[in-house]
Amino acid sequence: MKYTLSKILNRIAPIATPLSKSEILRSVLAAFVAILLVGYVSSLFISGIALPFMVASMGASAILVFAVPHGPMSQPWAVIGGNLFPAVIAITSSQYVSGIILASAISLGLSLLAMLIFRCVHPPGGAVALLPLIGSEKLLDFGYHFLLEPIGLNLALLLILGFIINNLLPGRHYPARAMSLHKDIHRHEDPASLDRVGINQDDLHNALKAMNTFLDVSEDELGQIYKMAGMQAYRRKMGEITCADIMSRDLVTAEYGTELEEAWAQLRYHKVKAMPVVDKAKRVIGIITLVDFLKRANLKTYETFEDKLIKFIRRTPGLYSDKPEVVGQIMATPAYTAKETMHIVQLVPLLSEMGLHHIPIVDGERRLTGMVTQSDLIAALYAGTISGQKTQDLPG
Repeated sequence: MKYTLSKILNRIAPIATPLSKSEILRSVLAAFVAILLVGYVSSLFISGIALPFMVASMGASAILVFAVPHGPMSQPWAVIGGNLFPAVIAITSSQYVSGIILASAISLGLSLLAMLIFRCVHPPGGAVALLPLIGSEKLLDFGYHFLLEPIGLNLALLLILGFIINNLLPGRHYPARAMSLHKDIHRHEDPASLDRVGINQDDLHNALKAMNTFLDVSEDELGQIYKMAGMQAYRRKMGEITCADIMSRDLVTAEYGTELEEAWAQLRYHKVKAMPVVDKAKRVIGIITLVDFLKRANLKTYETFEDKLIKFIRRTPGLYSDKPEVVGQIMATPAYTAKETMHIVQLVPLLSEMGLHHIPIVDGERRLTGMVTQSDLIAALYAGTISGQKTQDLPG
């Protein structure tokens, strides 16, 4: 049996999250640049032969910040609290506890307790908890000044670089934000549409609580992973049905300068509720719906509904106007779009959780090619489900 490096590593050290080679390279370069700059800048401000210009724990913190930027242990509060709490406890222990071994044990234990209580668990803090105790004896002479430099300066530089570098890299956000697409657009207490079937957020919370152990992954991330896995499973069962397969191609569009009266007439004539707004190159710059007209027409009472709507839509004579006159002034922008090659399952969160009813479809050059509505998606999902059931029912 031929063993490759990948097979051997999978046996002895399975990785929780498969990473692409480009992502590995980005993490390595980011950590390299960050430590290089933290060390160099710190050396310019920190003086004193006995005082190091960079503590060793910054290396471990950099690995978390740049290799696991979305993990709870890598977030700014975890980095700050996970370094400063152990530093304070270590310095205090060195002053009031005799014996390095006992002082080290007390320092590490209390540091972990503080990190758990204040929700800032950060493994590099373990090194900080021991550094003033087992490091150079001259470090003890600096006392609590050790918190400002080098630790404080190191942390400030690392977090600034973490914010800049991670947000420049594709697919990263730092600090991490909730990954769920759900927004409480309807302002009610009901669970999100996708959470009403299968596993919901409460189920994940209770499962984590039942495990009673610390995981370096947030509930939001777990929920997102579960939804993505469900979409992958549905995609595998349905086959490759893309937006291009179900979209409407004969579209009614408007431009930024299209007059409101003309746009309203087009919506009413074609019996559609939304029109993409495109530029001269047919790239989507917004979308206009019937709701956009009604919101801007100042319809506060029903007695003058028709008069107010007509007055808003009609062109104002003369050179000056105190109301919107063209589509570009009332359209929703930026408009959510989807690519032709996107699998229809990926539209489900957009159409169910984002409150969208129409999604313009674009090609590789971001030019408008079609439109998918909620009705289109429901019909496609139904057809795909029926087709999948027939395939499973075939003998053999």
